[in-house]
Amino acid sequence: MRAQSPFVTTPPHAAEEDCPPDGDPYEAPLEDPCEERQELGERAVGTHGEPYDVFLVGTVFLDMIFTGMSGPPRPGTELWTSGLGSAPGGIANLAVAMSRLGLKVGLAAAFGDDMFGAYLWRTLSEQEQVCLCASHRVKGWPTPVTVSMAYAADRSMVTYGERLPFEEQRLVDHAPRCRACVISLDDEPPEWVAAAREKGALVFGEVGWDPSERWSPGLFERLRGVDVFLPNAVEAMAYTRTVTAEAAREELGKHVPVVVVKAGGEGAYAMDRETGERVHEPALHVDAIDTTGAGDVFAAAFVLATLSGWTLAQRVRFANLCAALSVRQFSGSLGAPCWHEIGEWFFGADIPPEYAFLASYLPESHGADRARAHPTVRYADTF
Repeated sequence: MRAQSPFVTTPPHAAEEDCPPDGDPYEAPLEDPCEERQELGERAVGTHGEPYDVFLVGTVFLDMIFTGMSGPPRPGTELWTSGLGSAPGGIANLAVAMSRLGLKVGLAAAFGDDMFGAYLWRTLSEQEQVCLCASHRVKGWPTPVTVSMAYAADRSMVTYGERLPFEEQRLVDHAPRCRACVISLDDEPPEWVAAAREKGALVFGEVGWDPSERWSPGLFERLRGVDVFLPNAVEAMAYTRTVTAEAAREELGKHVPVVVVKAGGEGAYAMDRETGERVHEPALHVDAIDTTGAGDVFAAAFVLATLSGWTLAQRVRFANLCAALSVRQFSGSLGAPCWHEIGEWFFGADIPPEYAFLASYLPESHGADRARAHPTVRYADTF
């Protein structure tokens, strides 16, 4: 089974009614997820009847990643390649990364009723132990798909998707019991987020690329309902009209208690307004193969470290480490490390002294086998 986090305190067991409702409040035709649970069994939703460590809402994509390419295909030609990976993408990047670190994750998402939707549902629930109590299978809606072609340390992507027949926010009609939630600040946060925060949940906010490139200052107003903001450097500098990640951190720190600016190869710049802490932690250098989902892995690790009460510097270091471990293979979400892999890195490398604090948290059998979804099938080996 997936390694449980050896140090995060698990909330006490709750009554059955604390699990998010399985009703059908939508105008669109939805399948009751209870029917799916009957087929998969309770082991597929291991947190059924318990409060969550983290609750997420968003869109799940099927990511298909072609690997081993020397370059992009030319018009009028057929290109054979050595590998193909399939993995859950979108909000699933966060869900998988958090679950592999031992957090109890609840996900509210729509799944198509096609074979891709069935694959994603089973991968997340059975193999990655993400609770889908609040998720739904939508009749007649096709699963969004992204095809990624990786070559020369870069990638090109093509995405297909259709709008849901209802607003995504309607997946959640009341605040679930959780210690934290991660939300998108591209739009106004839904009402349940404020209710969850009033009940003690920490709210972590992220933001995506603004296709209009206007970078509206309205973001600052939305930050009032957020405890931790995790933008990347490009986004942070654009919204603050600054030219460095460090300057963007200072400006954003005026609007939110904790801000972490993810700066890729430069590492991360973080600030805690309440304690006055300011840190810059450099990135760990590894042989990167595919950076897909690295920012989500960083965010997942930072959430776990925050819930564990670590110092700001330790939280950023741990997030840098998990992101670095995730880019050593193709696959996006399924490249996210679990505690066994963190242990393998810790005991098999020349560890920088600032990472020594991890020693007491690592599982004893760091090299043990673990059950998890694997992304890549090398079809070329069978030809």
